[in-house]
Amino acid sequence: MVVKIIEIIASPIIAFVIGIFFLGLSRKIMARIHWRYGPPLTQPLIDVIKLFTQRSVSHGGIFNLGIILSLGGSIVVVLFLPVGQLAPLSGSGGMLVILYLMLLGPLGIALSGGEAANPNTSIGISRKLILALGYEVPLLFILLSVMTHYETISIVKIVEEQRSAAWSLFSLPLLLPGIAYLLILPAILGIRPFEVVQAPQEISSGPMVEYGGVFLALAQIQHAFSLFIGIALFVNLFLGGASNPAIFFLKMLVVFIVELFINAAFPRLRVEQAVKYLWRWPTLVAFIGLIAILIIR
Repeated sequence: MVVKIIEIIASPIIAFVIGIFFLGLSRKIMARIHWRYGPPLTQPLIDVIKLFTQRSVSHGGIFNLGIILSLGGSIVVVLFLPVGQLAPLSGSGGMLVILYLMLLGPLGIALSGGEAANPNTSIGISRKLILALGYEVPLLFILLSVMTHYETISIVKIVEEQRSAAWSLFSLPLLLPGIAYLLILPAILGIRPFEVVQAPQEISSGPMVEYGGVFLALAQIQHAFSLFIGIALFVNLFLGGASNPAIFFLKMLVVFIVELFINAAFPRLRVEQAVKYLWRWPTLVAFIGLIAILIIR
């Protein structure tokens, strides 16, 4: 019981630290690519601490509860994801539960932003929900392919199967779903070419425009958790997870750096272009992969 409590406490802390580090690393690497020095790696953490000390303005009860729902949903998802040997809620549900819980992030932001009644916020929320709908379709095919191949919905068992065999990404039946996940991962992370939700040049940061003080700090923390979840899910499903958090972090770091170079190389798509892309190539690749797995079985 004590071990389980420690795992429940440790998993979100590890996810937060990794997510915040990735946020700082992304600023640093992008600055270097643009021939700038960039802020320190600890800048996102400094920003969060500073924001907690600033005055906050609430727009109502739903505004407050929405961001809490979004952050809470992300924390619960982390508890289902194995981080090395840490997997406190792995026996309480499978990948379909994770898929449903991942929807709480954009839903909570939508509820909170809707209470603010800012036009820029409304546009950002509509983009966020449309983008989520765009990548949820191929993501569902990807998860169905993995579950069908390993004949289980348990992400822990999927990781264990990869330890006794090859990683899913280098296994022929799951190669196509793995490629499809890499194709939608920038959309899950909200980076270019899918940086349509905030788009400061167009809609003044979208859903974040009415956040300040504690609310903006919580939004930043939720963003860090979302970053961790998107990459951690890929590492567990297609790169064999890890035997300890350190190796797990190194695998996540490699995937994140690859995504950062994509972020630096591609311009932002319009929202209709983003959905058209997500429903075409990633969905087609994931669907072909699912059919191939069903035939091979």
